[in-house]
Amino acid sequence: MRLTFSALPKPKTLAKTLVPMMALAATSLGPMTATPAMAKPPLRNVAEIDDNMLWVALAIEISDRCDSIAPRTLKGLAFLSDLQGRAKSLGYSSDEIKAYVKSGEEKARIRARGESYVRAKGLDPKNNQDLCTLGRDEMSKSSQIGVLLR
Repeated sequence: MRLTFSALPKPKTLAKTLVPMMALAATSLGPMTATPAMAKPPLRNVAEIDDNMLWVALAIEISDRCDSIAPRTLKGLAFLSDLQGRAKSLGYSSDEIKAYVKSGEEKARIRARGESYVRAKGLDPKNNQDLCTLGRDEMSKSSQIGVLLR
């Protein structure tokens, strides 16, 4: 049997057949995953990562400055490991994650966000007793900050 080009559908017929099939296939794939051609937002713009980094930073600050509150170190390390895994599942490399975590600019930005959070609670971020109050409040609510403290 010899295959010739005459056996293929005409271009207009081919387009009428393939375009709807491709559209159907594309909609059935669900959300597309990131590819190199699709730029990822910086981790600072990914709320599920950045907000959780803020909670960790606040828990550390509270435990460092309030003698009556200690960190739950193993729980904190497990939480950070899960957070790193989530960032990787979103398509971020270990180098991208490390750059975000080690960045002096990001640390300063998180610190400023933390201070704003404390002030929004009617407390002074420079006052150790106010941080103790915040820590106790967060622990009593079992918030993400609170579960990282004891």
